[in-house]
Amino acid sequence: MSTAALEVRAVAKRFGALTALRDVTLHVDPGEVLGLIGDNGAGKSTLIKILCGFHRPDTGQILVNGDEVTLRSVDHARSLGIDAVYQDLALVNELSVYHNMFLNRELVRWPLLNNRKMRRRAEEHLRDMGVDLPDVRVEVAKLSGGQRQAIAVARSVYSDARVLLLDEPLAAMGAKEGAMILDLIRDLKERGRVSVIIIAHNYAQVLDVCDRVNLLQHGRIAFDKRAADTSLEELTDLVVAEYRRRRA
Repeated sequence: MSTAALEVRAVAKRFGALTALRDVTLHVDPGEVLGLIGDNGAGKSTLIKILCGFHRPDTGQILVNGDEVTLRSVDHARSLGIDAVYQDLALVNELSVYHNMFLNRELVRWPLLNNRKMRRRAEEHLRDMGVDLPDVRVEVAKLSGGQRQAIAVARSVYSDARVLLLDEPLAAMGAKEGAMILDLIRDLKERGRVSVIIIAHNYAQVLDVCDRVNLLQHGRIAFDKRAADTSLEELTDLVVAEYRRRRA
């Protein structure tokens, strides 16, 4: 059995009187795509923020490639190969595609930015991932939502991320743009270099693209099963049952 790329053991997190996470234990294996589902307020985004170094857990352990770590910051997590792409994407609309690809990671030919090298590498990286853009010199504000999401994912992958955390990458996207991002995730899975944890509300898409599914309920992982061995009906029934329990 291979060592998990990222493992969480009994992680808990409170914000004042609010308990966001009680006892979360999960793992993602090297090259695996893990789908993380759950109701709004279940703690999914809090967990992602802990894993990327933004929040610190109150209790519990985090292991990267089998070694226990204390994530001190987002930059520290990135140095260990963990990066996150949020719904806001952290792109600068007024900057070009290639400048966004190297945002806070700029290549310099002292005393100036090496724009030619960044432009060439951005073209190579996006082409390698199958992202079709007319020109990397265009401002990202002029691109579609799917193209912008692809740029944010590519930026993380080519910054040596080994664990990629995707927080609702398909939110508010049409069918064509959503398919583009799903294809991008499939491509990452086929390459096997990056492990992915993806938060999504569309269970059909989760089952389509993920290797395994975890359901977060009551601040714990209540369901852990291979996607190939579960069904849309099973996931829906679990969530509906929880909804009815809350209403009772």
